[in-house]
Amino acid sequence: MTAIPFKKDFDFEYGRCDRLSARIRRIVAPNPGPFTYTGTGVYIIGEGEVAVLDPGPVMPEHIAALDKALEGERVTHVFVTHHHLDHSPMAKPLAQKHGCQTYGYGPAQAMPEDCEVRMEAGDDRGFTPDVLIQDGAVFSGPNWTLEALHTPGHTSNHMCYALKEENILFCGDHVMAWSTSVVSPPDGDMGDYLSQLERIRARQFARLWPTHGPAVDEPDAFLGAYIAHRRRREAAILGEIEKGQTQIRAIVETLYSDVDKRLHPAAAHSVFAHVIHLIKQGKITTPGAAELGAQYHPVSQIAHAL
Repeated sequence: MTAIPFKKDFDFEYGRCDRLSARIRRIVAPNPGPFTYTGTGVYIIGEGEVAVLDPGPVMPEHIAALDKALEGERVTHVFVTHHHLDHSPMAKPLAQKHGCQTYGYGPAQAMPEDCEVRMEAGDDRGFTPDVLIQDGAVFSGPNWTLEALHTPGHTSNHMCYALKEENILFCGDHVMAWSTSVVSPPDGDMGDYLSQLERIRARQFARLWPTHGPAVDEPDAFLGAYIAHRRRREAAILGEIEKGQTQIRAIVETLYSDVDKRLHPAAAHSVFAHVIHLIKQGKITTPGAAELGAQYHPVSQIAHAL
């Protein structure tokens, strides 16, 4: 099967507002890291009366860059894809400055306080959108129309936004050109994630603009490879369990041996998400609750033993 055609290089400078299309501009916040890549890409949609998507972290230099880019314009909507610290903290201050409201799906299921997957990508527990939106909601301004698509998986409250006039999708962390996305239970769900990848692929968007990194320029082929990768990963996890490997962290050491070890805690959560999906499919089981530290066994071997 074809490997994911990752794309990692793109032209940007921190603080610079880049024109991406007739309706889209982007500023990259200076918050690089293993989950944010080069930083949070903040999208400005429209001219004069504009929407801002995923305004990013509260940082003095980033605030100054946003103010400069928006000089002489009025922000009418501030949208967020989900409530993570690299996406939503600047939403309320920006909306208050421009006298508008914030928009998003609503609160996600809270991750445990001691969750390993923190680093730059922790929950923004202080953020609640002014306007809670649902799948299919439509918003518009001068020469732009956005459709909200609820895409649970990375988080339960993840939203993508389709720009009708250009047939493109602002896909947040649902799809990224430079990397796969973390799916972390209990809020993330692998079954939901896979079904939403299929849904996005079926829409046949001309381009995807993630919040981190470059655009996905050939979405159909890229999403096909993305989905195939997840299916292969799940098959490999099942194979390890069938060979007698019962612990998630040991599976990570084997299957992610070529991945930056800083990302192994996140990888463990993605493996955990696949494990839960395999349990739901009736392929594996555990004697107790499904947890990161639990032991997992193939149902086929248990049935054979009986």
